Amino acid sequence: RHRGFRAAQVAGIGVAGTGSTPLPVDRQGRALAMTRRFARHPAAMAWLWKDHTAIAEAETITALARKLRPHYLAACGGAYSSEWFFSKILHCLRTSPEVFDAAASWVEMSDWVPAMLTGTAAPGRIRVGICAAGHKAMFNADWGGYPDAAFLRRLDPKLAALRARLPAEAHDISETAGRLTDAWAARTGLTAGIPVAVGGVDGHVGGVGAGIRPGRLVKTLGTSGCDMLVVPGDRPCAAIPGICGIVKGSILPGCHGIEAGQAAVGDLFNWFVNYIQPRGADGGHARLGAEAASLRPGASGLLALDWNNGNRNVLADPRLSGLLVGQSLYTTPAEIYRALAEATAFGALTIIRRLEAHDVKVRTVVACGGIAEKSPFIMQLYADVLGRQVHLSRSAQTCALGAAVAAATVAGLY
Repeated sequence: RHRGFRAAQVAGIGVAGTGSTPLPVDRQGRALAMTRRFARHPAAMAWLWKDHTAIAEAETITALARKLRPHYLAACGGAYSSEWFFSKILHCLRTSPEVFDAAASWVEMSDWVPAMLTGTAAPGRIRVGICAAGHKAMFNADWGGYPDAAFLRRLDPKLAALRARLPAEAHDISETAGRLTDAWAARTGLTAGIPVAVGGVDGHVGGVGAGIRPGRLVKTLGTSGCDMLVVPGDRPCAAIPGICGIVKGSILPGCHGIEAGQAAVGDLFNWFVNYIQPRGADGGHARLGAEAASLRPGASGLLALDWNNGNRNVLADPRLSGLLVGQSLYTTPAEIYRALAEATAFGALTIIRRLEAHDVKVRTVVACGGIAEKSPFIMQLYADVLGRQVHLSRSAQTCALGAAVAAATVAGLY
């Protein structure tokens, strides 16, 4: 319908999806939520990346790995997260066993969409991406892929059985997941047979869209914060305690991909503005940001911790809570807003310090996402706290741009 557009102009498709967002599927690869039996069952739907309900399961996995497979944890910062693949699956097994038993397998959303488009969604045919598998599901070729069956059996025998139905290999986003089927070509109006790239985690693919390279940290600032760095693949990259993961081939093919982040950034500001509602309907982000920008650092005496959704890095503890100290009867909403923003900025600085303490240098920072585009106050505050220039990505849609780069690569245009 767009003037000047022709389907023949689309040479390939790339996919970026939230992670970890696992989905239970049947033997054909169809999502259980799309079947009549489970159409209204929440546990049969996608387990969204922001879901933290699997805290107990994550602690169980971490404790067992510390005892039996410490190398699993070394690759993901020392602790397995409640936000990740096996924690959510184990939680489903414990709380909704009927869904777990009905699922032939579990698939990350970023892998499921390319598989659906190419008719390869059935377990045994699907090609999964190293971004999600490596960072969220402890996949590593050095130990044979996903965690071994003996380890998973100690968690639950049913997980060991599931292990046999998971793919043996994982691929980077420069590889092809398959080709667009006739059925999906008809539904989309595109050309049948064009290649579809292996899917990637949205933040990782956004790093590609923001021009990630060694020494350049790409920082996505949205509801949460995702920090990404890459190290050349021919250079050794040791484990870094408290960092989400180091995976060869993730983010930028040919490099070691490093992911870190904060569990609440935009969500923290939204909590204050929309839930606490310090000024009712009149107190939006723009007004509070403008007032906060006029305050001198330290003038309010307030200090905050940004752990309202737990701490993702470097403490990796989802049970931690936020904190605000130094309030008086004269404390204003803008002072609190600034303290919360400062807390996220110093959380970001803590991550950079941890990276640089392990010889991963951060020379420049590129910010993308809604906050980066909408809040000059927060961007200036980050630059002040980080002690570095913070550049804004030229693209407002870095994840889509990175997916397009992957599509151009598998199509042979790049």
